[in-house]
Amino acid sequence: MDFLKEFFDKLRDIQALVSWAGYVGLFAIVFAETGLLIGFFLPGDSLLFTAGLFAAKGLFNIYELNILLIIAAVTGDAVGYYIGKRSGHAMYAREDSRLFKKKHLIATKEFYEKYGPFTIVAARWMPFARTFAPVVAGIAEMSYTKFLTYNVVGGISWVMSMTLAGYFLGTAFPAIVNHLELVIAIIIFLSILPGIIKYLQVKYGKKH
Repeated sequence: MDFLKEFFDKLRDIQALVSWAGYVGLFAIVFAETGLLIGFFLPGDSLLFTAGLFAAKGLFNIYELNILLIIAAVTGDAVGYYIGKRSGHAMYAREDSRLFKKKHLIATKEFYEKYGPFTIVAARWMPFARTFAPVVAGIAEMSYTKFLTYNVVGGISWVMSMTLAGYFLGTAFPAIVNHLELVIAIIIFLSILPGIIKYLQVKYGKKH
């Protein structure tokens, strides 16, 4: 219980969380956020960026960090897909109800057949979406071979883009650590911007 209390206390401070978690903790956080439905609230982009920044300060080895977190991201999505795949069969056999319509599930499957690869990759940079996208892919029965390919592409590009951004900025501008809260706020805003744009398109697009 003390461990969990300390963990949730650290969630309020990304710098403290990264320092406290270490390699094993960072692996567990990235894995949980991408592979377990309960991990949707965990930090993603900001965590990776801060880890890269700390690697520039010598707290982590940037090569070991990237390899470890790429494995966490890829295996996490694979677990999410498996969860969706296992639960999906039951959902296809489920009768329609007020809250569940089989036609929506079929429409989701058709969407993934057409846009699935893009969704798997792009969702990596979107909070919440990166947690649920692999699960939905499994429910929609997306081909695992196709899923695995884009899971690996997305996992590598997401982890390396964020950690290396933190690493190179931390190397070029060491003082950036003093303004980390502002940088993280910008990262969070950019990560939710696609969702905001999509919401506005849906809300106002029909009127115009």
